[in-house]
Formats: sequence, C-alpha cells, structure tokens
Amino acid sequence: MKKKKEEIQETGGVNTELQQALILLEKEKGINRETLFEAIENSLLTACRNNFGGHSENIHCEIDRETCNYYLYADRTVVENVEDPAVEISVEDAMAINPEANLGDTVKVELKSREFGRIATQNAKNVILQKIREEERNSIFNEFSSKEHDIVTGTVQRYIGRNISINLGKADAFLAESEQVRGEYLNIHERVKVYVLEVKNTTKGPRILVSRTHPELVRKLFENEVSEVADGTVEIMGISREAGSRTKIAVYSNNPDVDAVGACVGINGTRVNAVVDELGGEKIDIINWDENPAIFIENSLSPAKVVSAIVDGDEKTAKVVVPDYQLSLAIGKEGQNARLAARLTGFKIDIKSETQAKDAPGFRMEDYLLDEEGEYGEEYYDEDGNYIGPEEYEEEGEYAEEDAEVSEDQVEIEDEDSEGDEGDPEA
Repeated sequence: MKKKKEEIQETGGVNTELQQALILLEKEKGINRETLFEAIENSLLTACRNNFGGHSENIHCEIDRETCNYYLYADRTVVENVEDPAVEISVEDAMAINPEANLGDTVKVELKSREFGRIATQNAKNVILQKIREEERNSIFNEFSSKEHDIVTGTVQRYIGRNISINLGKADAFLAESEQVRGEYLNIHERVKVYVLEVKNTTKGPRILVSRTHPELVRKLFENEVSEVADGTVEIMGISREAGSRTKIAVYSNNPDVDAVGACVGINGTRVNAVVDELGGEKIDIINWDENPAIFIENSLSPAKVVSAIVDGDEKTAKVVVPDYQLSLAIGKEGQNARLAARLTGFKIDIKSETQAKDAPGFRMEDYLLDEEGEYGEEYYDEDGNYIGPEEYEEEGEYAEEDAEVSEDQVEIEDEDSEGDEGDPEA
C-alpha cells in the first residue's frame, strides 16, 4: 500500500484517497475544499520545517487542486562552495536538477515527505485536525448565525438541571428555564420549534440560545402557516404575549380584497389551530390593526364590546367605556385582557362600565366639549358639579341676562353710573 502511494506521487497520477477524503469532509462537515487544501499545505510546511530545520521561508508546498498530488520543495541558490545546505546548493547538484542552472540561480529542490520523522508526521496530522475542527466550528456558527431571530426545529435531548439541551442536528441549543413556557413539559426525543435568540462563537464551538416564550416565535409560526403573511400581503403589526396562556396579534392587509383576520384564521380555523397546537394550546386573539388609535384600542379589547373610547395621543392614555355586563370580559381574568391590549397598543387603558362612567370625570364625552371661545364649558355644570346643559341654565335664568328681571335697586345703581359718565370729561 505504501509503495502504491509513492508510485502515485511520483508518476503524477490522481490521489483518489485524498480526493475522497476531501469530498467527505466538505459534505459532512460543511468545510470548503479550498480551506482544506490550505490546511494540508500548512501542515506539510510545518512538518518540513520541523524535519529539515534551517530557514523556513524558502520551503514551499504546492497541491494540484485537480489530482490532489502535492509537491514539496526548497528554493536554494547555486554557489561554488556550499556553507549552508538549507539554502545553498552546489553547481553539480543544481545541474543534476536543471542542466541550465548557473551560479547565482535559484533551483527548486524536491523534499520527500516519506522522509519525515515520526514527530514531524504527528505534528502535521495535528495541524490538519486542528484546522478541520476550527473550520467545522466556523461553518456551524455561520450556518446558525444566519438563523438568528428565526425559528428552527430540534429534538429534546436531555435536561440539564431545569434547563434543556435541544439537538439541532449539527449543534446543540440551550433552552434556559427563563425561556420555557410555565407549565409546559417537553419529553425527551420530542420535536419542538424554538426561536433562536442569539448565537455566540466560543472556543468550544457555537453557543446557541433559544426560546419558547418570545413573542417573535408566534410571528414566525404564522409566517410558516399563512402564505399571505409570508409574501407581505398581510402584515403583523404588533404582538403581545403571555406565553402559555394567551396572545394578541394585530394584523393589517395591504390588499383591500384580502381579509387579514380571515387569512390568519384559515378555513375552519386550520391555520390558527396549527399555531395553537405548536404552542401547546395557547389562546390567540387575532384583531384588525387601525391607524386610528381609538378604533385600534376598541379592537384590541376583543372579545369585549366597547361603547366609547376617548384617547389622549400625547399622554398615551385611553378611557374606555364598556357595557355593564361586559366589564369583567373586557378586563379579563386577573386583568389579562386589558393588560395584553395595553401592551399591544402602547396606551395606558382605563376601563369602566357605563354605570361607573356616569360619575367618573373624564369618561363623559361632554367633559371634552368646548364653548365658542374655545374654553371648557364650566357654565354647563351646577354647583354640585353635575352636567345640566346650556338649555337648563337658560331655563333657570343663569347667564340669560336678556331675560332676567331688573330690581329697583339695580335701576338706581345704573342711573347713578350713567350720571357719573356724563360728568366725566373723558367719557
């Protein structure tokens, strides 16, 4: 076998064994073949320097990319008297290699790799293996870094304390306890979809951090299930999520002929149910997004019906009135529905029933009415602060001077004022 390899090297045949090894490494490890050629060249150069010593800058290695045959040589200068055989060669020896060689010329002297010692050979092997490991880590890092902020499918491998190791094929991902859905138990060998939070390149290989609680996991699942979301016809404008319990997503259609909510729900709920199943039964509310914040807030409180919504865009607050019988539905269990709606819209939402709103300042539309001069109509309230309207004020005689009766005392005062005006030269 050794003789056969030497014959291949000397006759310039194809080194099929090296070719097959390179093809296998490129396929299984994802390492570029040119990188492997460079690794082999560097390992052979290292072996040469360790074996022959002397100057290293004059030693070279060339590998034919087609045949995979390699050629090791040292550049040596032709001299009459050789003082340093590592860099010089006699005229006779040079002419044996190149009959046209003259004094001062540089000739290429071939170095035989089979002459390497055991230590030099082992060092060359270590250099190649080290380079392969480095390139394999880089290849895996590049592959998964491109999937950062995306979802991948993996298999639950083992539990590490309360954390979980997820096998992704070429690498293992780390699912921390804080990124797990509360109450969700993943069985060993169970296939799950996770959201890639971050990919770090370490000396021990890439460290992949994944999540099952991130809101973007819901977005990516809908992109996979809903073609209209994937192609941009329907946009997911916002997501608020309490993992394992409930999620609200706001959707908007760029095509007036496409119903955004209907596209996400699918026929008989097939699309949304596929996402719900992947999330372990988590409830999902899909609502229409609207550029009008009042309408958007009304939609976000679904399934509760809203009577009115008064929004302060500067303060990012909203006062919402709902029917008495739907107050608990609007607020939700432990305030969940209102809390998710607030996160989705970005507004602080104050919800009251119709009965509560009657006596609550700021919840009545008339609180925001302006009089003709643009000031708040304080004259529309009685002494107790109750709104009675301008008509009732006029009926009671307040601010209706043209209809009021003038007393005799008032007449006398007006007469005195009139006389004073006539005596005033400046009047």
